[in-house]
Amino acid sequence: MEPPAPAPLRAVPIPPQRANKTANAVVSGANPPKSTSALPPNLNNSSSTNQAGTDYSADRRDPAKSLASDFGFEDNFNHTLKVEEKKNQQNRLVASREPPPVPPLPPRKGSYTPSNPLPPPPVPKDRATAIQGKDSSFITPAKQDFRPGFERLDRSPSWSDSPTTNSMRQAMFSSQAGQREYLIKHRLGKKEKEYVDIQNFRFFTGTWNVNGQSPDSGLEPWLCCDPEPPDVYALGFQELDLSTEAFFYLDSSKEQIWVESVERSLHPKAKYKKVRIIRLVGMMLVVFVNKLHKNHIKDVAAEHVGTGIMGKMGNKGGVAVRFVFHNTSFCFVNSHLAAHVEDFERRNQDYKDICARMTFHLLDYPPLSIVKHDVVIWLGDLNYRLFVYDAAEVKQLISQNELKKLQECDQLNIQRQTKRAFTDFMEGEINFVPTYKYDAKTDRWDSSGKCRVPAWCDRILWRGSNVKQLHYRSHMELQTSDHKPVSSLFNIGVKVVNDLRYKKVFEEIVRIMDRMENDFLPSLSLTQRDFTFANVKFRQLMRERFLITNDGQVPCHFAFIPKLNDSQYCKPWLRAEPSDGFLEPNETLEIYLEVYVSKDSVTLLNSGEDSIEDILVLHLDRGKDYFITISGNYLPSCFGTSLETLCRMKKPIREIPITKLIDLGEDSYMEKEKSKVNFLMVDGVGTEDKPLKIPKEVWLLVNHLFTKSCQQEDLFQTPGLQEELQSIIDCLDTSIPDSIPGCNHSVAEALLIFLEALPEPVVCYELYQRCLECSHDSRLCKQLISQLPRAHRNVFRYLMAFLRELLKHSHNNNLTASLIATLFASLLIRPPPNLAVRQTSQDRQRAIDFILGFLMGGDEE
Repeated sequence: MEPPAPAPLRAVPIPPQRANKTANAVVSGANPPKSTSALPPNLNNSSSTNQAGTDYSADRRDPAKSLASDFGFEDNFNHTLKVEEKKNQQNRLVASREPPPVPPLPPRKGSYTPSNPLPPPPVPKDRATAIQGKDSSFITPAKQDFRPGFERLDRSPSWSDSPTTNSMRQAMFSSQAGQREYLIKHRLGKKEKEYVDIQNFRFFTGTWNVNGQSPDSGLEPWLCCDPEPPDVYALGFQELDLSTEAFFYLDSSKEQIWVESVERSLHPKAKYKKVRIIRLVGMMLVVFVNKLHKNHIKDVAAEHVGTGIMGKMGNKGGVAVRFVFHNTSFCFVNSHLAAHVEDFERRNQDYKDICARMTFHLLDYPPLSIVKHDVVIWLGDLNYRLFVYDAAEVKQLISQNELKKLQECDQLNIQRQTKRAFTDFMEGEINFVPTYKYDAKTDRWDSSGKCRVPAWCDRILWRGSNVKQLHYRSHMELQTSDHKPVSSLFNIGVKVVNDLRYKKVFEEIVRIMDRMENDFLPSLSLTQRDFTFANVKFRQLMRERFLITNDGQVPCHFAFIPKLNDSQYCKPWLRAEPSDGFLEPNETLEIYLEVYVSKDSVTLLNSGEDSIEDILVLHLDRGKDYFITISGNYLPSCFGTSLETLCRMKKPIREIPITKLIDLGEDSYMEKEKSKVNFLMVDGVGTEDKPLKIPKEVWLLVNHLFTKSCQQEDLFQTPGLQEELQSIIDCLDTSIPDSIPGCNHSVAEALLIFLEALPEPVVCYELYQRCLECSHDSRLCKQLISQLPRAHRNVFRYLMAFLRELLKHSHNNNLTASLIATLFASLLIRPPPNLAVRQTSQDRQRAIDFILGFLMGGDEE
């Protein structure tokens, strides 16, 4: 695999199909700086309401006086009115505006504010039946749509894509009545202690890695091991399907088989209703509730996060179901984390990734992260092993019942103690032998050539109050898999609403709000309004913070809103967190501004069509707008730059002035157009001006993998480490290195990220449909490749030659032609942006077949 001969450098491409429009800042209430370019309309930015936690402090004062004090009022309003009149007059001069759509945003990672969705206001009895019918809609399982993974980092994929649209959220904020209702709910949450009682319910949770097997016996020894039936079942499975195609989000025939087996094995002393089921490849989570309680389950949602390579493969990751039972919010997470004894840091990374990216979207509430629930139960094959590598030694300690000694070497225990993962979670005492690894259909430890060291891979942890673990056990009777199932029975105190007390608190809140409405207008103070982000890089998160304080006399709702003619409140590389919320009088809140350049925004920044400049509009309901200016400089990256441009660059991209990059982009576009016509002709340019055959960055990555990674186990199946990926990107952007830093898995993922970030895929958009149509005919496929622009044609053939070489070592690297074709087809043959949503599974299969033809048959041209 020799590198192509370097040629004179000529340029970075500017994709002609991308454009940016000018945004106009809102001009009410302040004189804003000059506006910058707006968001493309197809990108959804996210936001999150700041929800205050439940206030359980006992207050024995008169309820009306207490509530008035909470709102910042005294019995005599006259003096306060005089003090505020000047400020109110100024605020009233603000042009009235309807609060705009509020894009959803996941809450800040690490902040624990339990979400307590509240019961609705009292309703007439004749409406009760209709409402109950609506609440019972949870029983219909929702099929999860395919959604490619976003770049993994400490933030959610909903930066650019969220199921919750602006129009959904607008319903709550587009009228005074909606704002009032939301404020009432906020105040009810503060007063929850006054109208709920704690009642105990039994929750059975279980996890089992079934190793791709089908059930071969009843599951009663696992699911019916207690004399009394539980009120709720939450059951997680891993490795439901081990087929090659299961590495991506595809259907599995195993799902229904296991669900039916579970339903037959539930406790016979109760009847159960399925609440929700969700599956991501081999991970499945199913929740059942005793039918006696089904009317008290509401606000059900399910989500998944893939943490396989590029966040795209679903062989590892997590699935979750959340709901509210009476007035307590629950979240159940089932995860399958990275394998291999030595990869505990990857397991930590997977855990953090799931926490950062798992976000639930409900119509009437801001997006919720995992930790924003009263009770979280996390179960699954967490894959943490022992820091003891001698299987014989471990087996001897097990035979001597020295389990506590072994647990001192347990990786999960150590990661929790050192606060690297699962820091806020609790786990019960483990009194059962390790649940991995056994010879299938037996109770014998692994006797294969690998002779795996026994470990407690399968675990159940929890966080929250009023949770008591009654049992934590394994179930040795079941021998279907090389893992044993695990279960935990919990007694959980649930907040149950007392209707009479609730009605009283509700009426008190409404009465006080009636007294204060129109007497006061809200006001905020900000500690900073101008922010500069220096040296912004591709895929590198940058963060600034400021404080906002409610310096008025009434609670206020704030939100970042779109500028005039914009659909989102900020550009796609920026977000504010939280982007909306409530503040009590004199309350202060910390807001983070985060800049992150992903594959969706990198090309416009590389080409100079966009820049790190934006204006945020912070809107106060019934108040004025505040303007926040964002500025900075961006460092161009070879990632997100076209193949034509990179072929004209002899130097690293950081050494080329931006004006030269723009010129190179224009030259490269003309060369691409020319090469479409002259793809059979010999280039007529001189040696000095002749571009490289392929980009040096592609050669550097592929040559590293070719020379060092052909034998690497699970290549292109194991994610890289984030720190190493950033080092690789910086290395390619700033130098032409003799060697690339990082492990083989990080270099492999860097290659995939490079291909995914290309503004035009290797198989050009305009040939996408023809590519699918000719996938059955190898002659037509080769003819199509020969018609690609020169740089695209050379890169495609170079990659195919490399991948065919990898397959020669499949006995070591565990790669198959089907797996490689499935992965690379999604990167090399991407549908045009206007067709991406309509891509069918049949289209994806045709793209895979196209790649398979070259892997199996070659390309002799």
